[in-house]
Amino acid sequence: MTARITLVQGDITRQRADALVNAANSSLLGGGGVDGAIHRRGGPDILAECRALRASHYGKGLPTGQAVATTAGRLDADHVIHTVGPVWSATEDRSALLASCYRESLRVAADLGARTVAFPAISTGVYRWPLDDAARIAVRAVRDALAAAPDLLAEVRFVLFDEAAYAAFEEALAAQG
Repeated sequence: MTARITLVQGDITRQRADALVNAANSSLLGGGGVDGAIHRRGGPDILAECRALRASHYGKGLPTGQAVATTAGRLDADHVIHTVGPVWSATEDRSALLASCYRESLRVAADLGARTVAFPAISTGVYRWPLDDAARIAVRAVRDALAAAPDLLAEVRFVLFDEAAYAAFEEALAAQG
C-alpha cells in the first residue's frame, strides 16, 4: 500500500497525526510562525526536550536540512519532528537543502514508527521561499521518498495555512501526477 498525500488548509497545531513537522529555527528553542505556534500549543515539554538536545548532540544548533524528534507535549500527536529549512536566496540554489528537510523528516518519522505525518510549507514564511517553488520541491521530495519505501507510511499530509499555499501545493500535486 502506498501512502496517500493529502492537503488540508488550516492550523498544523490542530492536526491529529503520529508526527507533526515543525519548521524550526536552528536553535530549536522556539521562534515565530509555525515554530512559535508549535511551542506555544505543545507546551513546556517540547522546549525542555529541545534544550536537552542543544545540551547534548546539537550544541551549535540543528543544521539546515536535518531533522530531530521530540515529544509533542500537549499537541494531538505522538512526536514533533523539528527540521530547519533554508532561507531562500536569489543567488544560490538551496533547493537540495529544502528537499532534505522533507526526506530527513520522513526518515525520522519512519524510525519512530509513525504512520501519519503532517508537514507545513517549510521555508515559505520568514525564510521567504516562493510558494510555487517550495511546493514543487516538497511534493517531489515526498513522492520520491514514498516511492523508495512505499509501505512506510499511511498518510503524508501537507497542512497549509492559507489559500495561496493550498493552491500552490494543489498545483504541484496535479503537475506531478
